[in-house]
Amino acid sequence: MALTINTNMGALQAQHALNNATNSLNKSIERMTTGYKINSASDDAAGLAVATKMETKLSAVSVAESNAALGSSLLSTIEGNYGVIQDHLQRIRDLTEQAANGTYATDSRLALQSEIEQRLDEIDRVTRNTEYNGMYLLSGEDAQGNELAIARDGLNLQVGINSSIDSVVTLDASLFRSCLSSSLLNFGERTSAITGEGVTNSDLREVDMGAIETKTDFAKLCAGLATTADGYGQVGVPDPDHKTDVGQDTDTDLEGTFGANQMLAVIDYALADINERTTLLGATQNRIDSASDALQVQSDNLTSSLSTVRDADVAEESSTFVSAQILQQASATLLTTANQTPSIALNLL
Repeated sequence: MALTINTNMGALQAQHALNNATNSLNKSIERMTTGYKINSASDDAAGLAVATKMETKLSAVSVAESNAALGSSLLSTIEGNYGVIQDHLQRIRDLTEQAANGTYATDSRLALQSEIEQRLDEIDRVTRNTEYNGMYLLSGEDAQGNELAIARDGLNLQVGINSSIDSVVTLDASLFRSCLSSSLLNFGERTSAITGEGVTNSDLREVDMGAIETKTDFAKLCAGLATTADGYGQVGVPDPDHKTDVGQDTDTDLEGTFGANQMLAVIDYALADINERTTLLGATQNRIDSASDALQVQSDNLTSSLSTVRDADVAEESSTFVSAQILQQASATLLTTANQTPSIALNLL
């Protein structure tokens, strides 16, 4: 190679090697300090696109997991209050069972009526205060008496990351039907063919609730205090072959047990309703738990895949760093030597 002064090819080559070593060193420092091997599109354009899509999915999975957890908490809230309402209904039934026995005088029946009314009031209080994130879950209506959307259409839980129906678990509207005492016990309505699960009095197949307008009316019947003067309830033990409707005036007089006896079927109907809802709620809870488990598996798999694409291998990068550091030092030393090569020309003068 010719000895020249104006052009020092050795120095140029050393500079180029020094730049490459420095760039490699800086890249390794960047990757080890951030923990990512892709820090910009220039690092790996295709890899960055894949990682971005995975991050979007992973974020969606995290939100879906949160949705499922909120849905599970909502159902737990409902289930807890179902239990409270069921306990009150069971106690009302026990009191009514007592009243159906003809050994109680008026004073005792008034005490039974008082507790039954208090239990009915508490059912209504619990129902009106069952709320989750501002949504009233069991009243079935708003303060103006309008039917709530969830009591009509149910509630959808987004427990998947897609827009398909497979990403949705629907909470049935029956879970949100009114649990007010007037609704559970059908005040002002006619309940016929009360023969569902839990109803044991097969002799009382029809109960006319149309004349019962208040909780006091209902409690009176349960306590066996109904008289013909009240306009509802036959007093006395019913003839199994002659099913008399509540609301039908009769000539039977004063105290007896028929109101209480007949109300057992109505209370059993309400208890069966709550039991059916609780069963449905449990099955739905299992679906949500299953969705949560599936989301956790999906999250783990996405996280692992994203790590493979995006995360830096620290062991590999540390080796690259040491190698680049050695090359940088060697290039700097050789550049110093190359820069002094043209000075040899002075010896020829």
